[in-house]
Amino acid sequence: MKTPLYMLVGSLCILSFLCCSTAASEPFATLEDGTLTIGNDRVVWMFDFGDGQLATRSMTDVRSGKTLDFVDRKPDFQLNILPSKAENAQWSKQIVEQSAVDVRHLRVEVVTEYPGIDLRRVFRVYPGSAAIGCDFYLRLKAETLQSFEPKNGILQYFRPAGNHWNYRAVEFFDRTDSINNLVRETSILAYQRAVEMRGNVLIEKSPTGGPGFFIVKEAPCSFVQLHYPEYDFSCGISGVRVAGIGLSADDLQKDQWVRAYSTAVGISDGSELDTLIALRSYQKSVRRYVPERDEMIMMNTWGDRNKDARVGEQFVNAQVDACRRLGVSHLQIDDGWQQGLSRNSASSSGRLWDLWDEASWQPHAERFPRGFAPVVEHAKKEGVDLGLWFHPSNDDDYSRWEQDAEIMVNLYKNYGIRYFKIDGVKLPTKLSEINLRKLLDRVLEQSDGNVVFNLDATADNRGGYHYFYEYGNIFLENRYTDFTRYYPHWTLRNLWMLSRYMPAEKLQIEFLNKWRNADRYGADDPLAPANISFDYQFALTMPAQPLAWFEGSELPDEAFEIAPTVQAYRKHSAAFHEGTILPIGNEPSGASWTGFQSIVDSQTGYLLILREHNDTPAKAIPLLGLSGKTVTLEKIAGAGDQSSVTVATDGRATFGLPKAHSFVLYKYSVEE
Repeated sequence: MKTPLYMLVGSLCILSFLCCSTAASEPFATLEDGTLTIGNDRVVWMFDFGDGQLATRSMTDVRSGKTLDFVDRKPDFQLNILPSKAENAQWSKQIVEQSAVDVRHLRVEVVTEYPGIDLRRVFRVYPGSAAIGCDFYLRLKAETLQSFEPKNGILQYFRPAGNHWNYRAVEFFDRTDSINNLVRETSILAYQRAVEMRGNVLIEKSPTGGPGFFIVKEAPCSFVQLHYPEYDFSCGISGVRVAGIGLSADDLQKDQWVRAYSTAVGISDGSELDTLIALRSYQKSVRRYVPERDEMIMMNTWGDRNKDARVGEQFVNAQVDACRRLGVSHLQIDDGWQQGLSRNSASSSGRLWDLWDEASWQPHAERFPRGFAPVVEHAKKEGVDLGLWFHPSNDDDYSRWEQDAEIMVNLYKNYGIRYFKIDGVKLPTKLSEINLRKLLDRVLEQSDGNVVFNLDATADNRGGYHYFYEYGNIFLENRYTDFTRYYPHWTLRNLWMLSRYMPAEKLQIEFLNKWRNADRYGADDPLAPANISFDYQFALTMPAQPLAWFEGSELPDEAFEIAPTVQAYRKHSAAFHEGTILPIGNEPSGASWTGFQSIVDSQTGYLLILREHNDTPAKAIPLLGLSGKTVTLEKIAGAGDQSSVTVATDGRATFGLPKAHSFVLYKYSVEE
């Protein structure tokens, strides 16, 4: 049987790549004999280039050597106004050098020209990533264009060879002020009739042991996407379609590229663990991780519900002092530091929300009569970084984005403020999304990437967990004891479920002043915050960026006894977060044994074991990638006292903790 030419070309590309030691971590792209091949040390993706309408031919998992072939090779991108043949196509490649926010990577651009409209695909190939991202843009060439139905747009089409495929779609929810179940999974077995599924992540697995692949739809959560077709993935034996491009004909502009939603496609050896690690290898590449900038334990006083009633120089200095005593590294002054008071202000004069002017964003003259300089100086002296709340003007689709960018840049340059909680975001149109990106990009550019945005995900139409996530981290939820809406196990459950499919360290997770409002919970409720130790409530935030959601100056003296735990955690937080953090144990319910494992490499990592409210003193917990190994344990913080553990062949290891609502953080290493 004669070997097809494309298989020979692909094999030679992969072989030459693997054999070249100087290029072992360098992404590459080639176009030879009508085959476009892009890849790195983890994945090789091959396309029929044709007339520029790319069609996926195969994907190879470099480490396992497994290749997944695709059949029925129709164009990957599909729109009903595009003709069956393109007029012209060009491709190019360039290295994007490392910057404060960019990992050094390869950018491969393919421009396909059609009558009246052009399509541009920009592939992002990161070293060490098992997935390749692709951004899609459309450009109008004529004054008018035949209208198209955006719901019919397909970002990506595949038909993997074979009939035996299981598909799992993972749907995500933000608007956490009103939603407390943030992850929903749906699984199907592929059959003749395709099934429409919702979600930002799709995982495909073959029961026959072949390679698996996964797709990330880089878009807001399904229920707030623009021009949403009511599903994200159509899956069946006839193939997989990623639906919903996020654009309509009215969104297009003549001679300007307009960005649609993006995708990332990756491959694994087919096992669940390798798939999750492969997914994370891409997600951790989208934004360069700089511990000195990105690691934070942040205090924000809004959690005590006094709003801005106490905000002022003396108040801020008192919070800085509390941060120092607790070991908290950052203090963010929420709404109320600015001259223009918002409608959420404790003051009846507060009115502003959707429209602000430059004068609104000066330090409040009465609350900070000497300006910001004294509080900035005091915070610097005590080793605390200051951050601020900021509400961009979303009136008229963020048309004032340049003004807002200049305001934040000036706060950075004048006071060294580089942490901004971005609140009040609304993205009802493509133009609002475009202008908000311009705003965030301008601030990053003018600050040399030193600014970090804490993107509020609590309300309205926002970016969710897989869109805009290159700009910083996510302020996940507002929880208050005032309304009995804070239970530690609720917050833990949200973090635990999200961490399976996105980096936990990209989330800000709160712990509250457990002594406030204790009388509002049932006296016999064992899951009430007042009945759970303060160090345990802090510990459950460790996989994320901990958020001290209270006025530190109002804590009782006993609260500051957690300072040694906080300091011990801070010594290891960067290493903990650099690993792939995945949930282990049972889903948090208030009564489970649960936890997290950070896989730093095949030999080392971290384990956070949490015993919720139960009477079981020890529990066998499945660990990841450690079956049959003996593991040395170094206690970093908490109540555990084990120095080693033997992992059974089924992956389980037994851990003990002395009482309900206790924890231990271990650093582990595999014994030779």
